[in-house]
Amino acid sequence: MRAAHCDHLLHTPICLSPPTTPHRQNLRIGFSISQAQHNRNRRTRRLVHFSCGAIRAVDGPQLSPWDEMPYEILPSGKKAYLDEQDVVTFLDPPKELIPLDSGSYNPAAYLWKKIEDIPEERHHRLLTLLNPRLISRAWQIAGTRYEDPKLAKKCASNLLCSEEKEPSVEFYSCQSSGGQWPIAWMKSFKKAVFYCDDGKTYGRLIGGSLLAQITNTCSPLYFMVVPHGEVMSTEQPCDLAYELGDGHLNLQSYPQGFPRPAKHPYPFNDQVVIYVRHVGPGVSVGQAWQEGKELQQVPRKLCGEILMVKDCAASAVVR
Repeated sequence: MRAAHCDHLLHTPICLSPPTTPHRQNLRIGFSISQAQHNRNRRTRRLVHFSCGAIRAVDGPQLSPWDEMPYEILPSGKKAYLDEQDVVTFLDPPKELIPLDSGSYNPAAYLWKKIEDIPEERHHRLLTLLNPRLISRAWQIAGTRYEDPKLAKKCASNLLCSEEKEPSVEFYSCQSSGGQWPIAWMKSFKKAVFYCDDGKTYGRLIGGSLLAQITNTCSPLYFMVVPHGEVMSTEQPCDLAYELGDGHLNLQSYPQGFPRPAKHPYPFNDQVVIYVRHVGPGVSVGQAWQEGKELQQVPRKLCGEILMVKDCAASAVVR
């Protein structure tokens, strides 16, 4: 076994070994790390570019996912799951981690892989770990996905990607920085996406506050899901658009227990569109824009970027 330098991990001596056993892909891609910090924090030993194969630190033991617990115990007694912390660290790297040239790897590919490493039933932890600033950062990084044609074809939703278009529904928990009244409830809400008998895909925003619950019944916020190449206001690339329209959708069928479509309240009846980027399996990030019916109206962003995480338990229910 010989010492070598991985092209993507500058200044970090490692030993290459053939990936003969399955191993969990590790964190800290795109950073070089000081030896002192390497010794202080065992999680920095997970730093590896996923194209470099299995690695171990020089003069250190061979690392295996079976030797590591998926979490560490904090001084408070709480568990910090390492895969989720990998995502946070990549979006908000500590000062001692020095970013490498982003041209040497695709940040969106790494973020996708790290989310893929998290078991689906633990994806919901990202809602509490990612603050509005990190959600915005995830939106920015997801924008580099379109630089890779193969990566650009990936989809976060089984419902949207499946070739078998059977009536089904997926539920998501969503979080953003919120906004001013009357959209303050968008700080935390639910989203449903469902495939209809007419061959089209629709969805619904479901608020959690008392005022939003009244709106849920009287003026449910339905939208149509359409493929879309860019955000109209910024010309930035995206995957989908949720077009809310005026609410008068001619739905022939919708999930059991959902109310009948009705006119949307302001501002959701004023050409509101949520543009979506796929970030990882079951995870997307969106921007909500009020584009307005009037030609001279200047589009405005309704709130900060929206993190959307699939609720795997609720989505298992077939209508």
